[in-house]
Amino acid sequence: MLGTVVGEQPADLVEPAAGGHRSHDHARTDGEVEHLGQQRVGADGAEAIDHDRAAEVPIIVAVTKVDREDADPTRARQQLVERGLVPEAWGGDTIVVDVAAPTGTGVDELLEAILLVAEVEELVANPKVPGRAFVLEANLDAGRGPVVTALVERGTMRVGDPIVAGGAWGKVRAMFDEHGNQVTEAGPSVPVTVLGLDDVPLAGDELRVAPSEKTARAVAEARAHRRRTANLKHPMSLAGGARLEDIFAMVQRGEVATLNLVLKADVQGSLEAVTDALRKLDQSHEEVRLSFVHRAVGGINASDINLAAVSNASVIGFNVRPDRQARELADAEGVEMRLYEVIYQVLADVQSALLGMLKPEFEEVVTGDAEVREIFSVPRVGRVAGCYVLNGTITRGSRVRFLRDGVVIWNGSISSLRRFKDDVREVQSGFECGIGLDNYQDLKQGDVIETYDLKEIART
Repeated sequence: MLGTVVGEQPADLVEPAAGGHRSHDHARTDGEVEHLGQQRVGADGAEAIDHDRAAEVPIIVAVTKVDREDADPTRARQQLVERGLVPEAWGGDTIVVDVAAPTGTGVDELLEAILLVAEVEELVANPKVPGRAFVLEANLDAGRGPVVTALVERGTMRVGDPIVAGGAWGKVRAMFDEHGNQVTEAGPSVPVTVLGLDDVPLAGDELRVAPSEKTARAVAEARAHRRRTANLKHPMSLAGGARLEDIFAMVQRGEVATLNLVLKADVQGSLEAVTDALRKLDQSHEEVRLSFVHRAVGGINASDINLAAVSNASVIGFNVRPDRQARELADAEGVEMRLYEVIYQVLADVQSALLGMLKPEFEEVVTGDAEVREIFSVPRVGRVAGCYVLNGTITRGSRVRFLRDGVVIWNGSISSLRRFKDDVREVQSGFECGIGLDNYQDLKQGDVIETYDLKEIART
């Protein structure tokens, strides 16, 4: 939670969202984004608070779910004491507030506590100086180029300002607030989406307004050169790489196995978080060396599969999917491809492979994919996607994954399937149909609806 005070008036409270503790902690550590930590602890059991303590910021604890019958706020406070956080009511210096979201209990008290601590800590910012922000997330959009989500820490950033972030530079072409509305400037404690950089920066990079475009370019090129030099000091060994499923057998034979990986993720923050987590796992196993052949943001394509094939690498996708050509090429080349949506699942799978404990797993079998070509609004139903089935068969009620530029943006099921005005059970490849998705309305032309089944396969 960032509680920045501008002049004598408290600014908006902004809490950067992140996909789990590892991503959250990575963003905080890299960019020192957080000034004040707010830890949510359920009254039915305390959660880990090490991430806020690692950030070395004041901590406010919100004990949630106090409206539940089995809630025990006293027990939650006892668990906090066990972790070194003593509530003010018990003679300590940690502010603890009981909160119930459905009834609004304690929400006002929590906000007042946050503003109080921000004022005591003198979290102030001058809006009249050149803007300085921290990159929370960054990704490459097919239509807009590099897209950066940043939180302004001090100063003011305006459209047209020359900017630099890590090894990327450019000029602010457009900015959007958290609601998607276009804005012309952003002051302290304001989260914005920024367009205009020439490359995708890393999560945690500092985004600064530069005196001129020439200066921004010079700084970015110098930083990019330093990063390339640093990477050359740690060359990757591509020879003799092993697939994930072969690692344990090599270790049993007494060989030192090299696990080559091609890693793709949906956004830069996720990419860095998964990379750091895997490197920490690598350090705990002397028999296995971990080598990243390629790391990038975006969907898995044929180029990734070709690279994995020549380097004997496994492809790991985090919240991204392969396109049809990549899937077919992976099958033809025998490239192992694993897809995940939770960081801990990645670590658990790699750890299990290293220990020889892989359990039977479910293999996803893609049954069909359809491209959205028109959007229709139907009374009492909502928005319906007019689609053309590209491959396979689309079946009503099947599991579905909604893709935009190769990135997974929604998972669910098909609620309705029609050919012209008739409800049908399935639609074959080469035909048009109308698809209604269960509780999802954000449809755009060019999106892909991918259906799949889960098939259990035994590990040998």
